[in-house]
Amino acid sequence: MLVELSIKNFAIIEELSISFESGLTVLTGETGAGKSIIIDAINLLSGGRGSSEFVRHGESKAEIEGMFIIPDDDHHPIYEKASQFGIEVNEGAIILKRDIAQNGKSMCRINGKMVTIGMLREIGQTLIDVHGQHEHQELMDPHFHLPLLDQFGGEELGTALHEYEQIYEQYSHVQKQYDSLNQNERDTVHRLDFLTFQYNEIQKANLVLHEDDQLTEEKRKINNFEKIYEGLQSAYQALRGDQRALDWLSISMNHMDDVAELDENTKKMSEAISNSYYLLEETSVSIRNAFELLEYDPERLNLIESRLNELNNLKRKYGKTIEEILTYYNEIEAEIETLQNRESHLAKLETQLVSLKKELLLKAVKLSEARQRQALILTDHIHRELRELYMEKTVFEVMFLKKPTMEWELQAKDIHSNGLDDVEFYISTNPGEPLKPLVKTASGGELSRIMLALKNIFSKHSGITSIIFDEVDTGVSGRVAQAMAEKIYKVSVDSQVLCISHLPQVAAMSNTHLYIEKETKDGRTKT
Repeated sequence: MLVELSIKNFAIIEELSISFESGLTVLTGETGAGKSIIIDAINLLSGGRGSSEFVRHGESKAEIEGMFIIPDDDHHPIYEKASQFGIEVNEGAIILKRDIAQNGKSMCRINGKMVTIGMLREIGQTLIDVHGQHEHQELMDPHFHLPLLDQFGGEELGTALHEYEQIYEQYSHVQKQYDSLNQNERDTVHRLDFLTFQYNEIQKANLVLHEDDQLTEEKRKINNFEKIYEGLQSAYQALRGDQRALDWLSISMNHMDDVAELDENTKKMSEAISNSYYLLEETSVSIRNAFELLEYDPERLNLIESRLNELNNLKRKYGKTIEEILTYYNEIEAEIETLQNRESHLAKLETQLVSLKKELLLKAVKLSEARQRQALILTDHIHRELRELYMEKTVFEVMFLKKPTMEWELQAKDIHSNGLDDVEFYISTNPGEPLKPLVKTASGGELSRIMLALKNIFSKHSGITSIIFDEVDTGVSGRVAQAMAEKIYKVSVDSQVLCISHLPQVAAMSNTHLYIEKETKDGRTKT
């Protein structure tokens, strides 16, 4: 639910902070007082279109921030979306923030992380559903009707859809392999020639893992030969010879040996000096061997340069590292084998497709039958809702635009990720009139009641945190107004509802009633 909304320099709102409660909150006030401006601000938090006109005159930017509390049960779709965008959700709290500058550009943040408008919209639409009389909502978009039916169907449809999706994923993967291999022969020959060239080029290079790192290190040593040689030689001379480090350390060791047995602490110090002497002596031998073995070989340097150039050239073509190049090498080796044995692979894939298509169709038919059962239940629920809104003569139907078939020669175009069904809600508001798509039928007060009936059913299944009705009761009065008020209240039982209304019947049903007014002070108007 939306628990806190802060608005600054937005239209005629100078600065406003509002706390919201659960249940039904009604916002009332005179026309022009700023009720819809508050809803506009909330709508912008869900990714609505911004404009410089929203910025209060004389200010550089408008700021809107909303805090939402989500049930901490991991089932709300916000958690998956937040994880997808790398946004942390702590203790079920989501803070959406949007700033709109005078030039119309927006800056968006979710829980402090900067995001794009698209990301804000995807997150916001799982939290907020703003419904006004003339706004294009999910229920009016046929593309959302099938998902709404699946949500309504609960566990039965959820299980059937999951089983179908698993087989569909396998089928799509095999179909993609088949289509890729079943291209025309000329393309196949060209592809085979191209891959063979790449395969031979990589094979000829005789790549060894980490070879580039070793060559780079060797190159660095050769390029710094003189500096390394002088450093080793100077270090050795500092350790060896008369009056040098080891000579003085030897004298110190002998003196400590003379008194080592006389005191326990002295003995430990003597042992430490002895250990240091022998360690440095051994190290000095290693240093001497190292500079004696050093050899400057310009020819070797040329070979290293040439080999590194060859490796870098392969990296530009096939991968950023030798490991990536070798991985690609193994992949094209497998593809070459497949193309060389194209016919046998095609036959194998075709057999797999026939088997998967048969299983897929069985799952699709099972899913479709479950949907049709749930569609009848949904239809009954909606008719009941409409009767309570005094639309008892209205007929509603979930129309299946594609019927499943048991023919095994099903075309690939008939199979999609959601099954065989395309669903759209149809309605007839007047006796004797044919059923028509919902989006083309209702208008005005009828549309408000139909949408409210649907909202009352689907709000239990949508997971939306806050539902906002912006004057959906316009054009109704009397007993219809009372029925709509009761219906809005029912929606608020399962979801937080914010409702702008001019009807006393609706205001009387509210858990919280906010009165909006505007005033003029020092020549400026503010809400």
